[in-house]
Amino acid sequence: MSRTVARLFIDTLEELGVRHVFGVVGDALNPLTDAIRTSESLTWVGCRHEEAAAFAAGAQSQLSDTLGVCMGTVGPGSVHLLNGLYDAAKSGTPVLAIAGQVPLSEVGTDYFQEVDNDLLFKDVAVFRATVTSPEQLPALLEVAVRTAIGRRGVAVLTIPGDIGGQEVPADRPVRLSVAGSENRPEDPALDEAARLIDDGGNVTLLVGRGARTSREDVLTLADRLAAPMVLTLKAKEGFEGDNPFQVGQTGLIGNPAAAHAMDHADTLVLLGTDFPYRDWYPEGKKVVQVDRVAEHIGRRVPVDVALAADVGPTVRGLLERVAPREDRKHLDSAREKFTQWQEGQRRLAAPGHDKGLIGRVRSAFDNRDHLVRPEALAAAVDAAADDDAVFTSDTGMATVWLSRFVEMRGSRRLIGSYNLGSMANAMPQAIGAQLLDRERQTVAFCGDGGLSMLLGDLMTIRSERLPVKLVVFDNQRLGMVKLEQEQAGLPEFGTVLDNPDFAAVAQALGITGIRVERAEDLPDAIGRAFADPGPVVLDVLTNPDEIAVPAKPTVQQGWGFAIAKVRENLNSIGS
Repeated sequence: MSRTVARLFIDTLEELGVRHVFGVVGDALNPLTDAIRTSESLTWVGCRHEEAAAFAAGAQSQLSDTLGVCMGTVGPGSVHLLNGLYDAAKSGTPVLAIAGQVPLSEVGTDYFQEVDNDLLFKDVAVFRATVTSPEQLPALLEVAVRTAIGRRGVAVLTIPGDIGGQEVPADRPVRLSVAGSENRPEDPALDEAARLIDDGGNVTLLVGRGARTSREDVLTLADRLAAPMVLTLKAKEGFEGDNPFQVGQTGLIGNPAAAHAMDHADTLVLLGTDFPYRDWYPEGKKVVQVDRVAEHIGRRVPVDVALAADVGPTVRGLLERVAPREDRKHLDSAREKFTQWQEGQRRLAAPGHDKGLIGRVRSAFDNRDHLVRPEALAAAVDAAADDDAVFTSDTGMATVWLSRFVEMRGSRRLIGSYNLGSMANAMPQAIGAQLLDRERQTVAFCGDGGLSMLLGDLMTIRSERLPVKLVVFDNQRLGMVKLEQEQAGLPEFGTVLDNPDFAAVAQALGITGIRVERAEDLPDAIGRAFADPGPVVLDVLTNPDEIAVPAKPTVQQGWGFAIAKVRENLNSIGS
């Protein structure tokens, strides 16, 4: 029995175990969405914006390690997919995007809504093609799926509007198997790395997401080398909880203990990370880098020994070779500084912090002591959330507060736009995460700027009855941009947001909305939000003048901040 192109696509997605397809319906996609309508295992999730659909598909792929799927129809819908697809591509997660196209007979005539999809997706996709004949299937679909999974990237298949309903002449079974593999370096390379480590003095590990599946091996290596473990943000998940070696993050969102561990090492061992910020790598260190993607090695910092392989088998090979360390002073020093920093952070988040002398000085300067400290909000959410909760976070200050005050203990998961750095990702990623498991708590740390950018997909949450908890850090600012301007000595400009009452907006949409305007109301609001069985928008007015001090603040940054504040006050007086 023959199948149509659309039916073949949907049957194949079912065979792959895909459960949701995200998108916005439209004429060129009608044959495919109709096939989904009759599917027993595949659900269409109608989003209000294709960007949200792509973010949701990418989130499902990251959390389930399977293929995410999204759709956009003809030119406008395809263009809207781009940002979410770039996020998937830079996150290294497989996503299949199905793009509708104008009728094949009109392609190339500048037809209404026509866009050259193969050109549009050239940079973002590891594979892209337009189905111009049913005879190309199922082979073209097999190549697209295998490429997306094998290269962990985005594949785009474009289907003209008059192709989806045509029958596939060679209706054979679709073959999709992709065997995984683990790569181990050759023995001479492992021997060279072990010699460098043994002769390399103090060792610090910089651990990234690529090491997440090898937690126990990496912990054993840290113990063997008495090495503090600096985590990238994406390695919080998997390495933060119950880890006596970790000292938090480095970089702008980092802490002094991690900076100390990096600066006082003689040798750095990079495990499964492509941490991009060159300024935060100390100079003059010996470096061993392990990464399965060879082109990642050495592009951030000069590398003495490059091991292009998987972290797990590589670390196990090193454990057979490196000598145990008796001297643990380097590790103990970094851990002591980390403990001291954590105690200071807890004081910042404690109730009544602003009522002391420091708080009175602060309030005389900025008159914002009645607003909620973002540190307190993040800490309260951390305490209330389940130990298997899924967290998403918007790029900007919401991620800063999550990185410092939310511990990825238990089986918690964490995703965000940590490579692309897009705004507006947290809420749609939470949609994808919650649909994977409606019983598993999903918490989105939303910036007010990010939430408002894709605000329409609150209606998707309502329509799908998803019990997502959206925690809005409502400082009425583009907070990270404000901080960047002030550290450079520039007065704040263009960052103020004229926000609505997000809780009232949620209530108008049939979602529970809770607004917090004073710090003393926070505990009760957190309790109500997490006790509610349905979706909640927790809109918390936070202090826009809270700053996140980087791991190694410079005198230049301090002067820049002081100059900016003076300029802001003069501008305020002048107005």
